[in-house]
Amino acid sequence: MSESARSKRRYDGAGRRRQAEATRAKVVTAASRVFLQHGYAGATIPAIAVEAGVALQTVYRAAPGKAGLLAAAVTAAVAGGFERSMTPVEERPAIRAVIEEKDPHRQLALYAHTQPGIWSRVGPLLRVLDVAAASEPDLRRLQQEQDTQRLEGLTGFVRLLQQRGALREGLTPAHAADIIVTLGSHATYDSLVVKSGWTSDEYEIWLADTLQRSLLV
Repeated sequence: MSESARSKRRYDGAGRRRQAEATRAKVVTAASRVFLQHGYAGATIPAIAVEAGVALQTVYRAAPGKAGLLAAAVTAAVAGGFERSMTPVEERPAIRAVIEEKDPHRQLALYAHTQPGIWSRVGPLLRVLDVAAASEPDLRRLQQEQDTQRLEGLTGFVRLLQQRGALREGLTPAHAADIIVTLGSHATYDSLVVKSGWTSDEYEIWLADTLQRSLLV
């Protein structure tokens, strides 16, 4: 095969991958809207296909069933969009900024800054997930996987603080990660911002201050 033919094959393959990703993004975005409008039980694959403007089989190829579509929608909401969700978490700009910051107080402030946006985007879908998970084993597993991934990521973050000698004496990385998970949980955000009417800025300032006081020397 000539070099020009190989280049064309690579180009065509890359083009097909881009098209497939664009179609999957359209399906996942449409699924998110349908889940929010109709709930998990009321969201049907045909309705999602109509919302996305694609064939039924295209929806089935985009994710493994409704549970897979909801998982993809949640992941996209956390990242700030489907395209951003394709980037590994630690390579996303806001997370890189937290990791690379040398001052521990500033690190926690940067982390707190990421939380209002995440919870405001993903919160409505998490409420759909909570209701559906009560009767769907696949979705309960999804919740468990999300909790595990978040705890592992925050434990790694806490180890950075420990390596820099910033962690409060007697506080283990495991306990420190538990503190961040609890204080920065969606339930806490929901209670303060959605139910009690705090502004996002008030929540961010409170979270940064509370984490700094709880974790750092």
